Amino acid sequence: MSSGQILARSPASPVGMAPCARHQESSALPSHSRLELPFGQKIVRLKTHRRRLSHLEMHSCRRSCVVAVNVRDQAPGAHLNVSNRKEPTLRMRHSKKRESVDDAWKALLRWGQSRQEKSEQLNELDSTHKVVIFGGGSFGTAMATLMARNKDTLEVVMLMRDAEVAKTINEEHYNPKYMSSREIPANVSATTDAAAALAGAQYAFHSVPVQSTRAFLTLHKDLIPSTLPIITLSKGLELGTGLMMDEIIHSVLDRRQPVIALSGPTFAIEMLDSRPTVMVAACADEKLARKVSSILASQSLRVNTSTDVVGVEISGALKNVLAIAAGITEGLGLGHNSMAALVAQGMSEIRWLAERMGAKTATLAGPSGVGDVMLTCFVSLSRNRTVGVRLGQGEKLSAILASMGEVAEGVATAGVVVSLARKYRVSLPVLTAVARILEGESEDASAAHLSPREAVMELMALPQISER
Repeated sequence: MSSGQILARSPASPVGMAPCARHQESSALPSHSRLELPFGQKIVRLKTHRRRLSHLEMHSCRRSCVVAVNVRDQAPGAHLNVSNRKEPTLRMRHSKKRESVDDAWKALLRWGQSRQEKSEQLNELDSTHKVVIFGGGSFGTAMATLMARNKDTLEVVMLMRDAEVAKTINEEHYNPKYMSSREIPANVSATTDAAAALAGAQYAFHSVPVQSTRAFLTLHKDLIPSTLPIITLSKGLELGTGLMMDEIIHSVLDRRQPVIALSGPTFAIEMLDSRPTVMVAACADEKLARKVSSILASQSLRVNTSTDVVGVEISGALKNVLAIAAGITEGLGLGHNSMAALVAQGMSEIRWLAERMGAKTATLAGPSGVGDVMLTCFVSLSRNRTVGVRLGQGEKLSAILASMGEVAEGVATAGVVVSLARKYRVSLPVLTAVARILEGESEDASAAHLSPREAVMELMALPQISER
């Protein structure tokens, strides 16, 4: 608004201001003159000379605010003080801003309702009657519970090795080894019989650790239908081959099995507690990714879709290695500055390698990239971060791993990352330092021991570089 609200007053008359009338012309009176001030002008004192104030009207529009003063040749010496008043204009601006924000929010909700109505027309969950979960760990248990909650008539079967755990799940509806305080829905069952678990299943969720995946799939290869979509929950790279999860599945099954990579900032315990989060379902077949999103989505879980399988998988694998580095920083007590600097550097290294492998920048900046990195590096529930913290505090790697109930995938993945860096000709200082620390900790290590603090000092002594 280019002009300000104005208040005119005269010694001969009390202060007064007529109500604003938007887009309305002032009354046409004899000897009528107008005074228009730009917004923010200083107070002006005018002498009317043989005139007196007889009429005042104020009206406003979007671009100006005008005081119309009607004067007549009488009463010399009257004075007119004119000052700008910002309050009405600011109130009007704030009101319009609130209206604008409210309109934007309503438009967003209308868009969401429209998309929801379209998705309901193709709701895959309605036609899904059975799913199977490979593995009975914490994340497999969480995914079985989430699917069962989404549809109480859905048959959810967990395929596991431990018959006693399976019996407890079937009879008492909880997993005695993982998150035992959380109840498992009645439509979840567990078995060690692969044929029974796979019979009639329309989707399979794979939560077996990466380094055990090849043996698991080889054992059950003949029972897995070639058309069964396998949704991978495991994050990491296979030792020896450097393969990602979708590549391992295709290699073992020796066919183009439908595979969907599912990743994002998700701790199993918080998912069981229905705390809101977002995941990404990535598949070369975009239609299949949308189907997976449809069966998984709920009030506490959004599932975005992507065709960038490489981006989702490599982010999920490398963030585990970076989380060990973040834990080491915490264990050494290096402070918040060091933590932020290290994680930022590590995220850049993930981007350098991932982009060379064909990943999209947008994926790396999304929930399955930056989102998962932040969760794993900064939160104490992270297994990989815990390994790093304990290493930084001086514990031996062998003792740390022996005391853990679940696998920290970053320990195995670290060495593979170095091989990938060589293959794609990328320098990864932080991730390589983690691999070197872990190599020195292994019992059959050929390299000399390198302490976490020594590794930090070596990294800080590297030449300064330009941002890229």
